[in-house]
Amino acid sequence: MCGCYIMALIPGRCGAAPVQNIGAYGLELAQRFDSLAAWDFASQRLVRMTGAECAFGYRDSLFKHALAGGRLILSVTLALPKRWQPVEGYADLARELRERGVARPDARAIFDAVVAIRRRKLPDPAVIGNAGSFFKNPVVSREEHQALLARYPSLVGYPQPGGSVKLAAGWLIEAVGLKGVTRGRAGVYEKQALVLVNRGGATGAEILAMAREVQEKVAEAFGVRLEPEPVVV
Repeated sequence: MCGCYIMALIPGRCGAAPVQNIGAYGLELAQRFDSLAAWDFASQRLVRMTGAECAFGYRDSLFKHALAGGRLILSVTLALPKRWQPVEGYADLARELRERGVARPDARAIFDAVVAIRRRKLPDPAVIGNAGSFFKNPVVSREEHQALLARYPSLVGYPQPGGSVKLAAGWLIEAVGLKGVTRGRAGVYEKQALVLVNRGGATGAEILAMAREVQEKVAEAFGVRLEPEPVVV
């Protein structure tokens, strides 16, 4: 998607990518972003915005806050490195490449590996209703991580710049026993606990009730609040 091979099969359109600052397997849109063109409804004119003006964060941007509903993204310009370097440090991706016997991957090899991983772990929106990952991976301080790790030695976390640690939301949800659980017509996907699914005919209220149950049980067990990734309208 948007020319970034490592983001293959992320559901959505290119114009929505900056809103979420989409990312996967060690790369975010912000790292390949140059600018965008958008229609500003208030001034009734076309504007261009740089990455700094978009205020990108982890699955976040100004379009989810001050500019929510205020601008329509028309085009996105990427800045790709002239000398291509593979981004292959993410554990699942590195494992997939090893299993495929790929020692020096090119862009196509990484694309194929990402597609294979996502098709194994994530439901096809055309078959099972879902919005991809429903929750952000929560970021905690080093001290919070150490305290949790003392209680849960198998806790999955990824060190971040500045000393914080990003926890695997899917691991937290699975640890409280909600992976594969269904409530009415809404549920937690059995192959990836980070994904909420519509089993068929679920209402928005049912999906949100399922989301609240996940948030409450994770907060009760770990003292960590999960934030939704999708924008609820």
